[in-house]
Amino acid sequence: MATLMVDTARRWWFAPLPVARIAWLRTFIYLFIFVDVFLTTAWVKRHGQVSTELYDPLFIGRTLPLPDPTSAVVFTTCIALLLGAGVAATGHWPRLAGTAVALLYLEWMVIAFSYGKVDHDRFAFLVALFVLPTVGRAHWRQEDSSEAAGWAIRCIQVSVVLTYFLATFAKLRFGGLNWATGATLARAVVRRGTGLADWLTDVPALLRATQFGIIVFELSSPLLLVRGRVGHTFLTLAVLFHVVTFLTISIIFLPHVVCLLAFLPLERLGRAPALGLRRASVAG
Repeated sequence: MATLMVDTARRWWFAPLPVARIAWLRTFIYLFIFVDVFLTTAWVKRHGQVSTELYDPLFIGRTLPLPDPTSAVVFTTCIALLLGAGVAATGHWPRLAGTAVALLYLEWMVIAFSYGKVDHDRFAFLVALFVLPTVGRAHWRQEDSSEAAGWAIRCIQVSVVLTYFLATFAKLRFGGLNWATGATLARAVVRRGTGLADWLTDVPALLRATQFGIIVFELSSPLLLVRGRVGHTFLTLAVLFHVVTFLTISIIFLPHVVCLLAFLPLERLGRAPALGLRRASVAG
């Protein structure tokens, strides 16, 4: 029985998946780093302007011999990260450039979250950065599949699921059942709600029901890994969840949303133009 379970797990983790999907994932993920540095976490650069006495590194920052984020360190990390991401997005030197980007982005996150606030929407993104270089060369129109691509994609997908699933445990650990029965979303609407959400403060029962719905959604996130209609339906729900959250309380977990692309057949993006040209040549 144990051997059967191990064999089944291995087949699932290493089931060959299209190498082209890796190429497209790299393009989207590495290009997103520019969005992240200049828009999503533009505030990280300002950490180089404050005293290093305020720097209280995360566990990994205390374990590894990482430098204090002086202005020179923050600036150098930022420029190196952007240069590396630019090279990696082209597909050149995928292992070298990809590994450099993963390490530099990890340092960027240590600088970002060593001042008292840690976001959980970076987990899957960090995992993606570290596993994508393991595949090696990949082209957007490559037609073969490989176990290496399958393993990397599975790692990203499982990380996405764990982000949702473990979020509920964090809610219950720090807020208990009051997270679901209290005024959690009402407070969010008051603090950062948009015009689309103002009316929700007059319907507290709906807000509480939504809080329970979020917990059910997060605990059901392993359904993302189910093939076919079930997985596709839950992926649609996940996207709608993030869209509605952004439109109502201005919260969007962009790095995490980018990682949802790992569930899509991105390899078809490279096939469509080729198919169009082939049909045109046949018609001619």
